[in-house]
Amino acid sequence: MPAGYLPLPQTSPQDNDSRSSHDDDVSACGTAVDSELRSVAAEQDAHAGVKKVEAAQRVYGRYSRWCLFIGIGLASYIYSLDASTTYAYLTFATSYFGGHSLISSITVAQSLIIAVGKPVIAKVADVSSRGTAFVGVLIFYVLGYVVIASAPNVTRIAEGIVLYAVGYTGLQLLTQIIIADITTLAWRGLVVSLVSAPFLINAFIGSNISAAVLNSIGWRWGYGMFAILVPVSLAPLIITLLWAERKAKMLALLDSPKPRSRSSSSQPSLPRGSMIARFLRSAEQLDLVGLVLLGLAVSLTLLPLTVGRNVKGSWKNGSIVATLIAGIVLLAVFAIWDLRYASRPVIAPRFIKNRSVVCAAFIGFFDFMSYFLTYTYLYSFVLVVKPWSLVNATYFIQVQSVALTFFGILAGLSMRFLHRYKYVLVIGLVIRLIGVAMMIHSRGGNASDAELVWTQILQGFGGGFAAVSSQVGAQASVHHADVGIITAVVLLLTEIGGAVGNACAGAIWSNTMPDNLEKYLPWLTDEQRAELFGSITSAASYPLGDPVREGVISAYDDTMKIMVTLATVLSVIPILLALAMPNWYLGDMQNAVDAADLTGRSVLEDDSEDEDEP
Repeated sequence: MPAGYLPLPQTSPQDNDSRSSHDDDVSACGTAVDSELRSVAAEQDAHAGVKKVEAAQRVYGRYSRWCLFIGIGLASYIYSLDASTTYAYLTFATSYFGGHSLISSITVAQSLIIAVGKPVIAKVADVSSRGTAFVGVLIFYVLGYVVIASAPNVTRIAEGIVLYAVGYTGLQLLTQIIIADITTLAWRGLVVSLVSAPFLINAFIGSNISAAVLNSIGWRWGYGMFAILVPVSLAPLIITLLWAERKAKMLALLDSPKPRSRSSSSQPSLPRGSMIARFLRSAEQLDLVGLVLLGLAVSLTLLPLTVGRNVKGSWKNGSIVATLIAGIVLLAVFAIWDLRYASRPVIAPRFIKNRSVVCAAFIGFFDFMSYFLTYTYLYSFVLVVKPWSLVNATYFIQVQSVALTFFGILAGLSMRFLHRYKYVLVIGLVIRLIGVAMMIHSRGGNASDAELVWTQILQGFGGGFAAVSSQVGAQASVHHADVGIITAVVLLLTEIGGAVGNACAGAIWSNTMPDNLEKYLPWLTDEQRAELFGSITSAASYPLGDPVREGVISAYDDTMKIMVTLATVLSVIPILLALAMPNWYLGDMQNAVDAADLTGRSVLEDDSEDEDEP
């Protein structure tokens, strides 16, 4: 086994008293690392972007490194400001063209692109470079907003949203990947959580900014100003990344990947410089077939889950069921292709065998599924059950997001000093379970305001701990070459879990709420109950204490009980998965499975070179 890929100890030097409890993990890791190394080495031409970022680490000085972190901060702030404001413009933009009813279809398309785009962008960043991927993301971002701002009809708005979604999901993912590139495990959790800090501000001022924009310059400039702000905000980060890559190349710090023998290539014998040969080589490196299969599979699976309840006949509609089945079949075809035939797979077999990656991905899946079961109708619930104004109800909805951000930073600090992530992960998931379980009691009209708010604070507390620690745990378990794609895969499965939770909430609502309204409001006509079911404004128009309002509250109570109980049961699964994850030591390395630092150089190799010197 090469010296640079010996497994690191799972305990710190100060943990000698507990070292024996980890001996089996270290031994197993040593066996697995050798196999993983051979697998990663066989794909080295598909990881040129990783080699570039490792070489760039050697040319950063004090000022250029500060430019890099300032660039990440600006990118994070503009991402947060975008997420906190532009969602409000879509209603006015579609209504301007009389297409308000198309909002649902547009948001579904946007959510599909955000989910499917992650592995594609991660692959591009690995094959080309981080800087090049950021330039591509910026182009999609700006084009999308320009198209929306100048749209002559609602169709063009939808096209702009699709383009923008590519840039949006790319900015989110690439920021996380670059943080993993430039931070050691000890600091990564803190830096990852700090990039979400702008949400602490924008969660509350975002609505004021969007309201001011709509009342003055209008929705077109609301979108259009981001076509200016985003390039300005991303420029320091992109320029720094490209400068470092270029300087590393000029200093000959970048090793070109070794050409593979023709016998090991699946490409036909073609002139090396021909356009067809270059395309086939790029397609193989990107696993283009796998990306297309994965994109189609995820899209066809998420589509019925997100629109099923709005289609006539809902889940009894044959086309919805057929689409879902087609998505599942394509997912199986993708698995067969990537695990057996692809030479540069999106999801390599070593990922499936990696306990940390699999557990982190399914923690995200079930956590988001549980979250959307409680969150999808939470805003409607508080407007009917509580005598709150729209402003106060909006602030309440933001409580969990703010708590998630704040406690995520505390989680990062904890991991910095504990040098462990598993303790933080398990504690966070238990606290989140308590918060979800409390909603079983606080869902009714008799719950106090403080109790209802505390359910959101506890869920945000636990969610902040869990989100940061699970991501660091997954990244710690793989070589640097795999960090980008496993980050994308974990986030992709998390998005799918959210879609499943949203679909389940919609199905529960549609199948139980009409019967509950009939149960508690038998004196109303079918038309009146249908109006209460379809309009939150109609339900909230009756004063508290009115028999109709109280009947609606009781109906909400029974329906929410099912959602919250299911969410509570699902919240137990992530705890069990977290207990199964290895408790990696978070030290001063890029990951916990080899002895390489941020530049890709092996600490063990450096020691060996020092010993060889006379």
